[in-house]
Formats: sequence, C-alpha cells, structure tokens
Amino acid sequence: MTIRLVLAGCGNMGYAMLAGWLKSGKLKPSAVFVVEPNAELRKRAEHLGCSAAAGASGIPADAGPDLVIVAVKPQVIRDVVADYKRFADGRTTFVSIAAGTPVATFEEILGHLAPIIRCMPNTPAAIGKGMMVVFSNPLVSDDIRRFVAELLSASGVVATIDDEALMDAVTAVSGSGPAYIFHFIEALTVAAEKAGLPAETARLLATQTVYGAASLAAESDEEPGVLRQQVTSPNGTTAAALAVLMGEDRLTKLLSEAVEAARRRSIELGK
Repeated sequence: MTIRLVLAGCGNMGYAMLAGWLKSGKLKPSAVFVVEPNAELRKRAEHLGCSAAAGASGIPADAGPDLVIVAVKPQVIRDVVADYKRFADGRTTFVSIAAGTPVATFEEILGHLAPIIRCMPNTPAAIGKGMMVVFSNPLVSDDIRRFVAELLSASGVVATIDDEALMDAVTAVSGSGPAYIFHFIEALTVAAEKAGLPAETARLLATQTVYGAASLAAESDEEPGVLRQQVTSPNGTTAAALAVLMGEDRLTKLLSEAVEAARRRSIELGK
C-alpha cells in the first residue's frame, strides 16, 4: 500500500477536506489512510474508499507518508500527535488545522527534524469556498509547500504568511469571520421583519443579498468601496441607510473592536 497522506481525525472539517481531495481527483482513496477513534466517523471515510483505523497503531508498519494532516481539537493535540513520532524523522511533513496551536508545540512533541505547516481554515471550506491561510517552518520543502497548497485549494482559496504571529489576526478575520457574517444575516433578517416582510422572505432576502454581494466583490476588478459607491445614489435610499452605518465610522470601529477582541483571545489560547 502506497500511503501519501495520513489524516488524523475525520470530524466535520477533516471529512470535508478529505471529500474535497477525492472529489477533485487530487488524491486517490488508496493514497489516504484515516485514523479516527469514533466508529461512525471512521465508517464515513471507509465509504469514500479509504483505509482507516481507530488509532495510529493501525497504520501499516511500512507506511512512509508525505503528509500527516492533524485535524483534531486543540485540547487533545499533545496526546494525539505523540502517537505519530515515528514519522518525525524529517521525511514526513505534519500539517495542523488545529486553531491556536503554534508550530512550537509540534516541534516540542515531535523534535526539531519535523517539517511542520500550520493552517487556519474556516467553515466554508466544507463546501469548497473556504479561506485557508498557511505558515510553514523552515524545514518544509518547496515541493511539499506546493503539494499542500494544491490539496487545500480543493476547499477554497489559499494564502501564505511568513510571520506566524499574524495567525492570531488571521484567526480573528477569516477564522472567526463567518460567524460575523452569519450574525449580520441574522440582524438583517430581523430588520427586514420589522420593516414588514414575512419571516421566510426576510431570511431569503438577507441571505441572498449577502451571498450575491460577496460573490460580486470576489469576482469584480473594482474595490469594495467603489462597488458601494456604484449602488449609492445621491440622497437616495442607500445613502440614507449608509449614513447610519457609516456615520462616525460606526461599523468600521465596531468590526475593528470585534477583530481585536478575537485576536487577543487567540493569543491567550495559544499560551
């Protein structure tokens, strides 16, 4: 069996990424070995055609994977990663998608021969529209960097940072960001209902408007500020609403405070 990748953890995010790799053809099921202690979650991976085991001891003795993807909760990182020390000889790269866990933690567990990539995905990765940001320690080869970026691209857009300290800001913006947008949809739905729209219609209008505007911003060559101006007629309805949102930089200040609060909490959790 030629195993290119070991996936440690097949919960919601791990499974979504695995499904994306296989669906896109970036990996064949035979090239992936999944380690998942939960029997039901393990069966999901097996249904995709992958071999699986309940623990790292079930990985074939002759396996020499290019990657070990660590997709478990941060609080169990130390216990889980210790089970993979046999791959920490420099030939296997470890990729972590555990929030708030620095590269130094993996180096402490695995030793200083292990190439390590830290990745911060977000929940839209589950439908192939995520934002993945990666940081690599100096031991990661260029070929592996490219291979990992190609794999992650099946789940959305991939960006690279050279300073791991920026991961706290990444967490605050794109990691936690979907929750901000979901709350905006909730708030816009409530406002639509207060304006007299039926609940179902209010939710549809709020959700589709956010989706459409985000898609336009992503696909347009224009800056978001220019797109905003294009929608805003002088003394019109949009201008009246923006006077509330943008007056005294209300929304910008509020989001800046929110992102800073999340960034500070990310720093605290990483200690």
